[in-house]
Amino acid sequence: MFFQLFISVLPLFLTVVFCLFVAKSSKPSSKPRPNLPKSYPLLGSYLESKANENRRLEWITGFLQSSPTATFTLRNALGRRQIFTANPANVQHMLKTNFPNYQKGTYSRATLFDFLGDGIFNVDGDSWKFQRQVASHEFNTKSLRRFVETVVDAELSDRLAPMLSNAARTGTVLDFQDILQRFAFDNICRIAFGYDPAYLMPSLPQAEFAKTFDDGTNLTSERFRTFLPINWKIRRFFGIGSEKRLKIATSDIRDFAKKIVREKKQELKDKSSLESVDLLSRFLSSGHSDENFVTDIVISFILAGRDTTSAVLTWFFWLISRHPEVELEILKEIREKSDSPIFEEVKDMIYTHACLCETMRLYPPVPVDGKVAMGADVLPDGTEVKKGMGVAYHPYAMGRMESIWGSDWAEFKPERWLERDAAGKWSFVGRDAYTYPVFQAGPRICLGKEMAFLQMKRVVAGVLRQFRVVPAMQKDFEPELVVFLTSKMNGGLPVRIEERGEM
Repeated sequence: MFFQLFISVLPLFLTVVFCLFVAKSSKPSSKPRPNLPKSYPLLGSYLESKANENRRLEWITGFLQSSPTATFTLRNALGRRQIFTANPANVQHMLKTNFPNYQKGTYSRATLFDFLGDGIFNVDGDSWKFQRQVASHEFNTKSLRRFVETVVDAELSDRLAPMLSNAARTGTVLDFQDILQRFAFDNICRIAFGYDPAYLMPSLPQAEFAKTFDDGTNLTSERFRTFLPINWKIRRFFGIGSEKRLKIATSDIRDFAKKIVREKKQELKDKSSLESVDLLSRFLSSGHSDENFVTDIVISFILAGRDTTSAVLTWFFWLISRHPEVELEILKEIREKSDSPIFEEVKDMIYTHACLCETMRLYPPVPVDGKVAMGADVLPDGTEVKKGMGVAYHPYAMGRMESIWGSDWAEFKPERWLERDAAGKWSFVGRDAYTYPVFQAGPRICLGKEMAFLQMKRVVAGVLRQFRVVPAMQKDFEPELVVFLTSKMNGGLPVRIEERGEM
């Protein structure tokens, strides 16, 4: 016990001693660096970065907003440097023009490997190209879209609506973020590999697979927040602390996923074809039977679909509660649709689509995305990039740039995505993916983008048609966005549900 405690505390102790020594013996760089964090020899801007670790998004955003090029270089400890940019030209250069030069990199891959393995979100090069090709073919089929519609509608009518009705009747306060996460987890598990965890039930159960997946996500994200990677690597080597828990979680996740893979492979062997149309069944039916390959790719898609849509919808319902005129316009649009709107009707919910885009502008599900330069380069704004340097584009900051959105960037304003035609009908005015990279852009643009909008708009229509979602918090309360592997609303969204009655 003492040895484990000593090993876990040693890296932290050495880090603190090192920081105190450098801070005491060093002076800030003599060169003036306006609108940039203070930097010390060896230590870089670690002290200021540490002081702002609970508001890192806003901290970085402030520097990007004040930079003439919407780009700056953060000096990290031991001479490491990282470039942050909110410049659309730089984003296009990274994600499209010079795409092969900006990859996940060995650090990110090693940090995520225990959880994601060789899944599509954790590989580059030929492995990524192959998985992208396989997944792209399946995502473009009409049968998968119909399957997604069926799954979402069933979860909405059989579970979410009855739960909200009960909450309205009893006056129960719900954590709406938790409810939406459960809804999304049931959906993505059924879509990804045909398994229903039944996570959204009246008793709000702690479903084992959902809890384990949550642990795996949170513990993996802790690695990225560690000052020195050697800290978590030491804990992993000795199998102690958070790394011991992560090993158990990832082992349980992979064992469970592989069990389903084996069952479906046996079913395919017995029947020569699979009746189910989930992604796993599609991959196996297409001849992709390698157990590790399909396990990795399915786990990646569960991660992608588990928290992203639920996070967006959580912020969406909070924002429209603050803007009743927006909710009225959405209700007007919903009234024009059938009780269970088909895909074509949902696709035509232009105002709702604009509201969701505006929500993601302010609260993107992936607020920052980092790459590593495989070779030296120069960004379009003149920023020099050295080989091995980290370069991150920042969707959260990009949604707050006056140069992109105007002086009213802080306002929730769906109309910035819309224009009216001569007949007074709304039409959607999109932004290019490099100005608004919430779904990535270029070759890695999100395959599930249309599926995500389909799910979110069906949830919005299904919920608002029947219910009012009323936040149960002080009127001037401002929720905080926190980041794990994806973003969430810190502390959840407590709400009361009210029956809307006849529309």
